[in-house]
Amino acid sequence: MSIEEPTEVINLEPSAIIGFDGHVVCGLRVHPDQRHLVFPLGNEISIYELATNKQTFLRGHTNTISTLDISTSGRMVASGQSNHMGFRAYVIVWDWESRKEISRYELHRVRVQSLCFSSNDQFLVSLGGKDCGSIIVWDIEQRTAICGTIATKETTGDATKVCSLNKRFTTFVSGGDQNLRVWNIDRERKRLTVQDVAVGKLRREFTGMRISPNDDTLYVGTMSGDIVKINLNCNPNPSVPSQDKMPVLLGCFGKHNARKPPGKDCEKYHYGVRDLLLLPDGKLIIGAGDGTIDLVQERNANFKTYRGPTWPELKSLHSTKIDGVVTSLQIVHGKTLLIGTNGCEIYSLELANFSSSLRLLKTCHTNAVYDIAFPYNFSLVFATASHESIRIWSTSKMQELLRIVVPNFASSSIVFSRDGKSIISAWNDGVIRAFTPLTGKLIYAIPNAHNKGCSSVAVTSNGKIVVSGGIEGQVRVWKIDPYVQSLIGVLKEHYGPIESVHINNYDTEVVSASRDGSCVIWDLIRLTRKHVIFAHTQFIAAQYFPTGVQILTAGSDKLIGYWEAYDGSLVREVEGSKSGPINAIDMNMMGEYFVSAGTDQIVRLWNYQLGVEVAVGIGHASAITSARYSPNGKFLVTGSSDGGIFVWKVPEKFHIKIPDEDTPPTNEQRNSASSTKTTTKPAHNSSSQTGGSRDGSRKTTPLSSGARVAPTSRTRANANENVRLLESSRSNRSSQIAECPAVDPNAQPTIDPCVDTASLADDQEQWETRSQHSSVSQIQLSQEKQQGRN
Repeated sequence: MSIEEPTEVINLEPSAIIGFDGHVVCGLRVHPDQRHLVFPLGNEISIYELATNKQTFLRGHTNTISTLDISTSGRMVASGQSNHMGFRAYVIVWDWESRKEISRYELHRVRVQSLCFSSNDQFLVSLGGKDCGSIIVWDIEQRTAICGTIATKETTGDATKVCSLNKRFTTFVSGGDQNLRVWNIDRERKRLTVQDVAVGKLRREFTGMRISPNDDTLYVGTMSGDIVKINLNCNPNPSVPSQDKMPVLLGCFGKHNARKPPGKDCEKYHYGVRDLLLLPDGKLIIGAGDGTIDLVQERNANFKTYRGPTWPELKSLHSTKIDGVVTSLQIVHGKTLLIGTNGCEIYSLELANFSSSLRLLKTCHTNAVYDIAFPYNFSLVFATASHESIRIWSTSKMQELLRIVVPNFASSSIVFSRDGKSIISAWNDGVIRAFTPLTGKLIYAIPNAHNKGCSSVAVTSNGKIVVSGGIEGQVRVWKIDPYVQSLIGVLKEHYGPIESVHINNYDTEVVSASRDGSCVIWDLIRLTRKHVIFAHTQFIAAQYFPTGVQILTAGSDKLIGYWEAYDGSLVREVEGSKSGPINAIDMNMMGEYFVSAGTDQIVRLWNYQLGVEVAVGIGHASAITSARYSPNGKFLVTGSSDGGIFVWKVPEKFHIKIPDEDTPPTNEQRNSASSTKTTTKPAHNSSSQTGGSRDGSRKTTPLSSGARVAPTSRTRANANENVRLLESSRSNRSSQIAECPAVDPNAQPTIDPCVDTASLADDQEQWETRSQHSSVSQIQLSQEKQQGRN
């Protein structure tokens, strides 16, 4: 490995972000060109092209985006963020064509709750959160704030939503907890005038709003599960001064149930009406908190004598149900409905075929991504572990291929077997589960593998030995047979939770990192301790160098350590973060570069030999909990505590250097190859070197380091990867969801007879070295020798 001079730090660019922040109310937006989706992802805005699945990003926020809006003409995008208590929150206006920032201002405290453009793109109205509570009108051309005031009265709750009218650009509506108000902008006097909607004794928490095209009617959803219809009483001509007519309530509508008698035939939507759409023909699409999607129309019946404040005015035409709370509803091309949920999923639904056209368009994790894994020498798919699920993703389409669901439990670690036939996972219920990567079928489960939950898992190259770490501090070794999985060794040295276990490439050693401030190097063959690494830190990650001569560690002290594997001595320490612990490290297959990430939300790419940063990636909105280098070395995958998955493009200068098979050999290589041919040993010797037959019939020549060789396993793997890429591009199979069968919590794992069951107890001396397998084997061997002598 040649020593290079350190270069300036390069910025890593995310090639894709797998995710959708469904917790942002009305966060999913369709651009007026009907070809792009716009939605927030942490502190970035994703612009997703529907036809090509390409993504571009708007970056500039310093914290999580809380709201966004698109102007009527589509020329601008506005976004607001939330911030820490006591700090002001940014509102940024973006230019759509150039994808650049036009202006920003920070007049709201802590959080921007809602945004809306005026119909002529002249004004931007922003609403602050509960810690701010003010409405500010921003002149976009002059880039100045015109006026602002408190959004609500002292006798009502907070305002949560603003919505502009379609024709009268100087008027907008705000709504929230027991308040619904119509505002008018006086540009000359630089002030706002307001009128409260006359709703009588009706008390509701208002949510989604839709205004008719001619600005005469307002439909508002409520958390009570009904819909309020308001007559705005305003002239759609903006040149006419605003009138003094007060907006009035026309009715509070629920869904009609024809199976019940009059007086009891009104039904409300469970968990409230979260969002709604008004179609050109006057029909309404309603999204409820229980996942119900209804297409309804008004019955135009007479309810003057109806008992109750909510009338059964709405007739359901079509209905379907999805998982999660509906947070956004949008229409594409007038025929396709897009649904965003708080489960961070986007569904598409054809209005013409309401019952059977529901399709999952985008999805992501809703909780922290605890681990990421690639199949051996294959970069087209990767797996992620999170709460209740393991998901497999395609790196070409950036879509979910398979979801393995284990309800109520979290997967803390996953690894692919070397042959790619199984995914081995560790779960916080103490069970080790193995699944098939194509169908998600459970292959086997080891119940009660650890008493307090499994935290990490690793597997040898032949797939016959699995090493697991537990919360109780034990490292356990398992023998995997086709029909039985047995415990063959218990290694008790740590007294804190095991954060990671990693096996070297020769399957001879395993290193375990623990929160107790130690890393232990174990002999995997004799099941004994070889060396212990101590440091004033809580170790979180440890990994062998590809040749197995060094170990890379990271922990809570913000330092990355290089350690010798043969004696556990410290070689080098570098500062890996300035503000928080390092949660994940991973090296590429050649060991030239490695990636680190932690709670500072920064992804760092390092030169291993020099110990210096070469590239930095910024984009996560929360602490990074996992990171992985792709086998081909061309990209990185990181996961964060908010469920976001970032795919970072590695600059070409940092790619793995693989010689091209089509490059002709140089003269030195030809001379070296010819010299090796003249010094060929006899056939009976070459067979022992090259794996030939014992009779010496197979004659081969030794290979020099400079000679041109036949395609290696790596080149064959690259060829297989290209074939699989072609096959995956032809496949249009949608994502599968596999439910894992329940495991008996009282079942016990199979224990090998050579293991002393007393070593499984938690009350033993923590610092006593455990090597039961080795000691019993030596006793048996000595007994056999003694019998042979007799």
